Amino acid sequence: MYVYVINKHGKPLMPCKPRKARVLLQSGKATVVKKMPFTIQLLYGSSGYRQPVSLGMDAGSKHIGIAATTEKKVLYAEELQPRNDVVSLLSSRRQNRRTRRNRKTRYRKARFDNRVHSKPKGWVAPSVQVKIQEHISAVLRIQRILPVSEIHVETAEFDTQRLKAMMDGKPLPVGTDYQKGEMYDEYNVRQYVLHRDNYTCQCCKKHKEGTKLHVHHIESRRTGGNAPGNLITLCPECHESIHAGTKKLPKDKSKRRPSIRDAAFMGIMRKTFVSQLRALTDVPVTETYGYITKFHRERMNIPKSHINDAVMISKNFNAEPDDVYYCSKAIRHHNRQIHKSKILKDGIRKRNQAPHTVKGFRLFDTVGYNNDTYFVFGRRISGCMDIRNLDGTKVNKGSVSSKKLKHIQCNTGILIERRMGDSSRR
Repeated sequence: MYVYVINKHGKPLMPCKPRKARVLLQSGKATVVKKMPFTIQLLYGSSGYRQPVSLGMDAGSKHIGIAATTEKKVLYAEELQPRNDVVSLLSSRRQNRRTRRNRKTRYRKARFDNRVHSKPKGWVAPSVQVKIQEHISAVLRIQRILPVSEIHVETAEFDTQRLKAMMDGKPLPVGTDYQKGEMYDEYNVRQYVLHRDNYTCQCCKKHKEGTKLHVHHIESRRTGGNAPGNLITLCPECHESIHAGTKKLPKDKSKRRPSIRDAAFMGIMRKTFVSQLRALTDVPVTETYGYITKFHRERMNIPKSHINDAVMISKNFNAEPDDVYYCSKAIRHHNRQIHKSKILKDGIRKRNQAPHTVKGFRLFDTVGYNNDTYFVFGRRISGCMDIRNLDGTKVNKGSVSSKKLKHIQCNTGILIERRMGDSSRR
């Protein structure tokens, strides 16, 4: 286990062992600035001795592996879970906005300033940009506690056309097939779905001239989106019956194609992440590839994990793992929704926003309870707190009084949990 050290001016130094940190704190030569990961700041001038520290990052859509190493030691190891709730939150916001405008504004003049053609070059979707920013924030966060001298990043790019063909059991694309995508020579998604289904209702097989066919979402637009794999052709009668619950889709048509959202994200974020990271740091940033990481991991006979991949990416293959590693999870910073969506009697809407602090605790603060560390997931004005582990497991069936909790760290937008054990054997 290491204690991270910064000098009097806030610049990172090499970490030390807990015993040395305890001596510095007891003698008044240092003060605690962060408890997770535990970081102290020196109160006297010290240039400090620095070694070359290499930071390796295994980029991902659901899990990010991070490791800072020297030639002999792994100084920091972390597995980060980025946010995956942005798409759902944006869908809720869009739905609330539409219903609000329908209530308050019967006619609204069309506006075209927020269309695709007005977006700046390099624009990416908000759900993608959030994950890119979480990758960058993780790098900058570690640079504040360790003197990182070089950064190595492994980004993957998937052949989504090939993946779709494999899922559908179609011939794999070759050559010019990549120029002719799934909806090649079709006007739009609806036209493609109708043509794919041979202009026939996939429930009752109705196919008559004059029948206005509908395109139905197998799963909700919020869950499955408007991808062709989530759309199916239905006649008006079947469409109405399915929404009324009196009829169901055939079993072979009731499930959409497996999502390739994560693979698409990796292809989109690859160049954007590296370019934005290089613009924000003076440390050299280099890219590497998955097959290189796999070769070194198998050569060293190390099991597969996100942290182990990050150690291999850092290029210090013989670095000895520490007995402590960190698991973290990114969370939202704010909730700007003023009222709850559900409307009560007499048109009353409950307020959605709670006070900033309740009994001195904020949402997602780190607290101590029964000699262990938890996070505040819910609060009540009475002082009862819903505290949970990083994975969302409740401490007990009920809530815990705020009087029994010890405040450890304020909400920083990321929940960090220290775990014991050799990270290389996970």
